[in-house]
Amino acid sequence: MPRQTITTANAPSSPLYSQGVKTGPHVVVSGTVGIDPATGSLAGDTIQSQTRQALTNCDAILQAGGASLNDVIEVGILLTNPADFAGLNEEYAQWFPSEPPARYVARLGVELPGLLVSIRMTALIT
Repeated sequence: MPRQTITTANAPSSPLYSQGVKTGPHVVVSGTVGIDPATGSLAGDTIQSQTRQALTNCDAILQAGGASLNDVIEVGILLTNPADFAGLNEEYAQWFPSEPPARYVARLGVELPGLLVSIRMTALIT
């Protein structure tokens, strides 16, 4: 199966990684943070605001790859501060209110000023 790089102006990008990659029915979204692509700045200083923006960014990448949040089968979340777990879940539950995908949460090893969360996803288009 050919590998297709996914790019969109509706999510943050870097020359160091692809925003996403599609191969066959799979769309893999790179770790995406809560940066507003319109401003280039973090979407706020709370875990809820950064989680909301990170999920918005992931959704934009999924859509650019022909997928949607309904196609997501796995989510990986990295938190700068494990104490933000409850606030993360508060926002996350609004995006996946029923039958959520498999998920893991771990601590983000790299400390970047103001960054609270990074989210990655894998979707299966059926």
